[in-house]
Amino acid sequence: MPANEMSFMIKNKKQSGFTLIEVMIVVVIVAVLAGIAIANYQGSILRTRRSAAQGCLQQQAQFMERYYTTNMTYAKAAESVPGCDPSLRLNDFYRFTSTVQAMSFTLTATPQGTQTRDNCGTLTLLSTGERTASGGDGCW
Repeated sequence: MPANEMSFMIKNKKQSGFTLIEVMIVVVIVAVLAGIAIANYQGSILRTRRSAAQGCLQQQAQFMERYYTTNMTYAKAAESVPGCDPSLRLNDFYRFTSTVQAMSFTLTATPQGTQTRDNCGTLTLLSTGERTASGGDGCW
Protein backbone atom coordinates (compact mmCIF):
# COMPACT_ATOMS: atom_id res chain seq x y z
CA MET A 1 0.00 0.00 0.00
CA PRO A 2 1.42 3.38 -0.91
CA ALA A 3 2.31 5.81 1.86
CA ASN A 4 -0.31 8.36 0.69
CA GLU A 5 -3.15 5.85 1.05
CA MET A 6 -1.96 4.74 4.50
CA SER A 7 -1.79 8.29 5.86
CA PHE A 8 -5.24 8.97 4.38
CA MET A 9 -6.70 5.90 6.18
CA ILE A 10 -5.17 6.94 9.48
CA LYS A 11 -6.58 10.48 9.22
CA ASN A 12 -10.11 9.29 8.35
CA LYS A 13 -10.28 6.62 11.02
CA LYS A 14 -12.97 7.68 13.56
CA GLN A 15 -12.18 7.47 17.22
CA SER A 16 -14.73 5.66 19.36
CA GLY A 17 -15.16 5.53 23.14
CA PHE A 18 -14.85 8.13 25.87
CA THR A 19 -11.90 10.14 27.00
CA LEU A 20 -10.68 9.91 30.57
CA ILE A 21 -11.88 13.47 31.21
CA GLU A 22 -15.43 12.61 30.11
CA VAL A 23 -15.51 9.53 32.32
CA MET A 24 -14.21 11.49 35.33
CA ILE A 25 -16.85 14.20 34.82
CA VAL A 26 -19.57 11.56 34.88
CA VAL A 27 -18.08 10.00 38.03
CA VAL A 28 -18.05 13.39 39.79
CA ILE A 29 -21.66 14.11 38.81
CA VAL A 30 -22.81 10.69 40.05
CA ALA A 31 -20.92 11.16 43.32
CA VAL A 32 -22.51 14.57 43.95
CA LEU A 33 -26.00 13.26 43.21
CA ALA A 34 -25.45 10.23 45.45
CA GLY A 35 -24.24 12.47 48.29
CA ILE A 36 -27.36 14.62 48.05
CA ALA A 37 -29.67 11.60 47.86
CA ILE A 38 -28.09 9.88 50.87
CA ALA A 39 -28.28 13.03 53.00
CA ASN A 40 -31.95 13.51 52.11
CA TYR A 41 -32.71 9.87 52.86
CA GLN A 42 -31.03 10.00 56.27
CA GLY A 43 -32.92 13.18 57.15
CA SER A 44 -36.17 11.53 56.14
CA ILE A 45 -35.43 8.53 58.36
CA LEU A 46 -34.76 10.79 61.36
CA ARG A 47 -38.04 12.68 60.80
CA THR A 48 -39.98 9.43 60.45
CA ARG A 49 -38.62 8.05 63.73
CA ARG A 50 -39.31 11.37 65.47
CA SER A 51 -42.90 11.31 64.22
CA ALA A 52 -43.35 7.74 65.47
CA ALA A 53 -41.95 8.74 68.90
CA GLN A 54 -44.38 11.67 69.04
CA GLY A 55 -47.24 9.30 68.29
CA CYS A 56 -46.07 6.98 71.03
CA LEU A 57 -45.93 9.85 73.54
CA GLN A 58 -49.45 10.88 72.58
CA GLN A 59 -50.72 7.31 73.05
CA GLN A 60 -49.12 7.21 76.48
CA ALA A 61 -50.70 10.58 77.35
CA GLN A 62 -54.11 9.24 76.31
CA PHE A 63 -53.58 6.25 78.57
CA MET A 64 -52.66 8.58 81.44
CA GLU A 65 -55.81 10.63 80.90
CA ARG A 66 -58.00 7.51 80.84
CA TYR A 67 -56.31 6.34 84.03
CA TYR A 68 -56.96 9.73 85.66
CA THR A 69 -60.63 9.65 84.60
CA THR A 70 -61.08 6.31 86.31
CA ASN A 71 -58.93 6.87 89.43
CA MET A 72 -58.93 10.68 89.86
CA THR A 73 -55.12 10.58 90.14
CA TYR A 74 -52.12 9.91 87.91
CA ALA A 75 -50.11 8.56 90.85
CA LYS A 76 -49.86 4.86 90.01
CA ALA A 77 -50.41 5.17 86.27
CA ALA A 78 -46.66 5.05 85.59
CA GLU A 79 -46.60 1.42 86.70
CA SER A 80 -48.81 0.39 83.80
CA VAL A 81 -48.05 2.85 80.99
CA PRO A 82 -48.12 0.84 77.76
CA GLY A 83 -45.03 0.69 75.62
CA CYS A 84 -44.86 1.63 71.98
CA ASP A 85 -45.72 -0.70 69.14
CA PRO A 86 -42.79 -3.17 69.08
CA SER A 87 -42.85 -3.37 65.28
CA LEU A 88 -41.63 0.25 65.17
CA ARG A 89 -38.45 -0.67 67.10
CA LEU A 90 -38.50 2.77 68.73
CA ASN A 91 -36.67 1.51 71.80
CA ASP A 92 -33.56 1.27 69.61
CA PHE A 93 -33.76 5.01 68.90
CA TYR A 94 -35.53 6.60 71.89
CA ARG A 95 -35.58 6.06 75.63
CA PHE A 96 -39.09 6.70 76.95
CA THR A 97 -39.51 7.86 80.54
CA SER A 98 -42.37 9.20 82.61
CA THR A 99 -42.48 11.34 85.72
CA VAL A 100 -45.80 11.06 87.47
CA GLN A 101 -47.28 12.98 90.38
CA ALA A 102 -50.82 12.84 91.75
CA MET A 103 -52.11 15.67 89.55
CA SER A 104 -49.61 15.86 86.67
CA PHE A 105 -47.26 13.87 84.48
CA THR A 106 -44.35 14.44 82.14
CA LEU A 107 -43.60 12.01 79.32
CA THR A 108 -40.19 12.18 77.68
CA ALA A 109 -38.58 10.58 74.63
CA THR A 110 -34.80 10.98 74.67
CA PRO A 111 -32.98 10.12 71.43
CA GLN A 112 -30.25 7.51 71.51
CA GLY A 113 -28.04 5.80 68.97
CA THR A 114 -28.24 7.21 65.47
CA GLN A 115 -31.31 9.27 66.38
CA THR A 116 -29.07 11.66 68.35
CA ARG A 117 -28.26 13.27 64.98
CA ASP A 118 -31.82 14.64 64.89
CA ASN A 119 -31.72 18.36 65.66
CA CYS A 120 -34.97 18.23 67.63
CA GLY A 121 -33.42 16.31 70.51
CA THR A 122 -35.53 15.30 73.51
CA LEU A 123 -39.30 15.37 73.05
CA THR A 124 -41.50 16.16 76.07
CA LEU A 125 -45.26 16.00 76.54
CA LEU A 126 -46.84 17.42 79.71
CA SER A 127 -50.21 16.65 81.29
CA THR A 128 -51.30 20.18 80.35
CA GLY A 129 -50.88 19.25 76.68
CA GLU A 130 -47.74 21.35 76.28
CA ARG A 131 -45.28 19.79 73.84
CA THR A 132 -41.63 20.80 73.76
CA ALA A 133 -38.40 19.70 72.11
CA SER A 134 -34.91 20.51 73.31
CA GLY A 135 -33.95 21.38 69.73
CA GLY A 136 -36.39 24.27 69.50
CA ASP A 137 -39.65 25.12 67.80
CA GLY A 138 -41.01 23.34 64.77
CA CYS A 139 -40.23 19.83 65.99
CA TRP A 140 -43.78 18.93 66.96
